[in-house]
Amino acid sequence: MRRADMVGSLYDLVTGDEDARVCKDIPDAACNDQPANFFLQLGANVCTKIGDELASAKLVLPWLLAAAGAPAFFIGLLVPVRESLSLLPQLFVAAAIRARAVRKWFWIGGSIVQAACVMLMALVAVWLEGAAAGWAVLGLLVVFSLARGVSSVAAKDVMGKTVSKTRRGTLTGYATALSGLATIAAGAWLQWRGGAPDDATGLVGLLLLAGGLWLLGAGLYSGLREQPGATSGGGNAGREAVASLSILVSDRPFRRFVITRALLVSTALLVPFYAALAREVSDAGIGGLGALLVAAGVASTVSSGFWGRMSDRSSREVLRLAATGAGLLSLGVAAWQLAGAPLLAGEFVLVAAFFLIGIAHAGVRIGRKTYLVDMATAETRATYVAVSNTAIGVVLLAGGVFGLVAEVVGTAATIGVLGLVCLAGALGAARLDEVTD
Repeated sequence: MRRADMVGSLYDLVTGDEDARVCKDIPDAACNDQPANFFLQLGANVCTKIGDELASAKLVLPWLLAAAGAPAFFIGLLVPVRESLSLLPQLFVAAAIRARAVRKWFWIGGSIVQAACVMLMALVAVWLEGAAAGWAVLGLLVVFSLARGVSSVAAKDVMGKTVSKTRRGTLTGYATALSGLATIAAGAWLQWRGGAPDDATGLVGLLLLAGGLWLLGAGLYSGLREQPGATSGGGNAGREAVASLSILVSDRPFRRFVITRALLVSTALLVPFYAALAREVSDAGIGGLGALLVAAGVASTVSSGFWGRMSDRSSREVLRLAATGAGLLSLGVAAWQLAGAPLLAGEFVLVAAFFLIGIAHAGVRIGRKTYLVDMATAETRATYVAVSNTAIGVVLLAGGVFGLVAEVVGTAATIGVLGLVCLAGALGAARLDEVTD
């Protein structure tokens, strides 16, 4: 059997129904290349998603800075810098990306820069200590996040040209599930390895591995057969960016999505607060980090395939269910803790809660990515992605206020407040239009 036939047969098996060769919303010339492009993007996404977990600003980098003796000030800046700088510049690079008919090279270049930054962070852990380590990691994280923003805009546009509607959620779901398996293995290794809380050797190994995976992902992505796309809207980046913002006023369905997505940022903000509770009750050091990595990996593995398939049927429903679950879980954790019940007395229960919030957050991420790509057309996709991500970048910066809230009312109460925001996001998701058909 020829390799192309083998790839096609495997593609039919993975996508799973009699309409497996469907070509909706992609150029006719891309249909024959769709099976190979599906698996190349799957492999590249798996590599970078594993890298994201092994270099997580919510878990791994805080442990690394703590091991280096960096002040807590730097640890508090990691998530806002990582998330907001991945999003805010996207509006201004979208026009430049749009001006190129083939856009995969932006993703590849961004991945190479991310790999270099992560590997340099590992060297920082060996050579620097204290505030010097904090400034170095923070500076590298700034560059990393900007490169990630470029890759994000390019990735969604390339997927929209190479993978059919009703297959995109499946691709994202499989990628997240497979990367979850690798994260489980990494977390289990850290738990088995154990060590003192200040032992950074294992973290250095994780970061070097993460950088290598980004390079492997870039190599896979270079094999994509991407058909040239429209280049309208590729003028002056600043002028195009300002003009693009007007769609938040003129495009009502898109505006509703952005508002809903802004509310659902709460699921991302919740994760470090759950981790903070786990750190408060755990004295296992790097082994405690391993337990959380295992929980995150299991959550992705058991839920992402389900969320991906469901997103191809109704990404709106995925957003509603995942946000509702995150909200109710968080209100329950907050109420039980504030009531003085012993729910959070054991590390095991904290890991279980972290697992459940991971499932909900995976649903929100897969649902909102699938919804955005499906609601857009070939002409609006890059602008939708850039405007949406820039708006959410501002929201994430504002979300830093929850760190101050936690200092005043405590971690548990802050989790409860964010749970209420999740439920508001669920209501917003219920009001969105269906875009799958």
